[in-house]
Amino acid sequence: MATQFQNRLVGTLILVSLGIIFIPDVFDGKKAHYQENFEAIPLHEEFDESVMNESVKMPEEADSFMPQDPVMVTVTNDDADVAEPVVAKVQAPKEGYQDSAWVIRLGTFRNLDNAENLVATLRSKGYPAQLLPRDVKEGELARVEVGPDVSKDKLASMTADLESLTGLKGQLLRFNPLNP
Repeated sequence: MATQFQNRLVGTLILVSLGIIFIPDVFDGKKAHYQENFEAIPLHEEFDESVMNESVKMPEEADSFMPQDPVMVTVTNDDADVAEPVVAKVQAPKEGYQDSAWVIRLGTFRNLDNAENLVATLRSKGYPAQLLPRDVKEGELARVEVGPDVSKDKLASMTADLESLTGLKGQLLRFNPLNP
């Protein structure tokens, strides 16, 4: 037969479990249900098909980044429906063109802190120093360069000053902007 303590314990557990189940519903208040209005996404968008039938007009002047020989282009004029040949004006490269920018490479460093300190020192002295590549990470090789400048003589005169300042003998090289 169950003792009085066991009966009280079971009764208490039943009341507590009923309280846990039903009291949040009592205190929760009036429930409001919101239904959002939505529109279905169409399978394909309606568009003006007359755009598909229009022809693309050729540009009157085209900029070219690479020097080339003059090119013969045929342009269609939509008003007259007649093809007119047009010669594109492209500047020819100079013969024997040797002008370029120059840099002084002071050194290649594996220790990134040493390279950054050298660049900071050179910049504080007024030299246009830079660290290449720009997104170098610790442990990778970093080059310290001064320049670029179009005057080779100006940079050549800087090498003696840079050597006395840093103790590094710089190397005068052509600057390549595509692969610095």
